[in-house]
Amino acid sequence: MIKSLGTLLLTTLFVPASAQEKFVPLKYGDMEQWVVRTIHESGVIGGNDKTLYEIGPNQSIHSNDPYTNLGGSPWGTSNVLAKVMGIVKTNNTVYRDKRADGGFCCRMETHIEKVKVLGMMNISVLAAGSIFLGDMKEPITGTKEGVQAMNWGIPFTERPYALRYDYCVRSSGEPSRIKLTGFSKRGVVSGPDKAITVCLLQKRSEDAQGNITAWRVGTMVVTYEKSTNGWVNKASYPILYGNITNRPDYDGELMGLRQTDYARNSKGEMVPVKEVGWARTNETPTHLLLQFSSSHGGAYIGTPGNTFWVDNVGVVMK
Repeated sequence: MIKSLGTLLLTTLFVPASAQEKFVPLKYGDMEQWVVRTIHESGVIGGNDKTLYEIGPNQSIHSNDPYTNLGGSPWGTSNVLAKVMGIVKTNNTVYRDKRADGGFCCRMETHIEKVKVLGMMNISVLAAGSIFLGDMKEPITGTKEGVQAMNWGIPFTERPYALRYDYCVRSSGEPSRIKLTGFSKRGVVSGPDKAITVCLLQKRSEDAQGNITAWRVGTMVVTYEKSTNGWVNKASYPILYGNITNRPDYDGELMGLRQTDYARNSKGEMVPVKEVGWARTNETPTHLLLQFSSSHGGAYIGTPGNTFWVDNVGVVMK
């Protein structure tokens, strides 16, 4: 059942930006509360304790149990517990960080995750930092399961004017990206790396077999190629409604209809979400999709060192 904006993901505080608009924070979008997980990795890869950060109510967890969102948090992260052929391994690319005012924020960083099995076989994988509205199914059991384990999107029936947040970017400055899957040679991907924000509104439906299709209601995509000079606060990006393909700023690669995302259906199964077309300009959505990432271009693609900070995330209502 679709819940209202106020009961599902928003705090009760409304901060007026002007007489005509309201800033509505996403729940835990102020990045002040974090779940701190301690995972013990398998002995064959070193047997170390690793710390993973999740966005949710302040607490510490010392356990190798799969994580599910706590405290009604709508946020998932790329920090995951993997168990492949019985080996427990973690990936940590999202961090709790401090701001100059003493508060916390979220830091996402692209790096190369290296694994040495029994001190002999070396595996290297490029991993980007990412947070998103939804949740991640743990444990990950293979390199191909990452996208299929990401339940992207939450119930949402409002029509916000814009997305607003604070951000900071540190670009690697490299002219190209790399692709590193762990099981093939390092590849070169043309074009510099960019941090990216994707915000979509969808009207979804599910058939009797559990297949999910969606009409695209709203679109907002922004990329950041250059480093910022410190924090940019209260950056607002209007959400574009309806069919935007005739706009001069339309980028089909970044803004076009999507076919490869996954969501959990009413049967509890992870299934693809197939966007079938552009909704009418005045359509009411059923789901909000939001993702921040330190790199762009797909899985295992990016540049080590690319870093993206965000804080105070919410929507602007008119």
